[in-house]
Amino acid sequence: MDKLEFKGKWNEWKGKIKQANAKFTDDDLQYEEGKDDEALGRIQQKLGKTREETIKWLKSL
Repeated sequence: MDKLEFKGKWNEWKGKIKQANAKFTDDDLQYEEGKDDEALGRIQQKLGKTREETIKWLKSL
């Protein structure tokens, strides 16, 4: 997943992530320009999945 795709879908994903998994907080889903990897890492850590599994999960939302 490239940075442009991540940034473009972030707002849509943020709401869906919260609906799909209640353990995510606004702090977990905070996105800063250029810090896509950090945001993805926080999601990955909460889910306990690999990077590839996390990306696949996001795309399925």
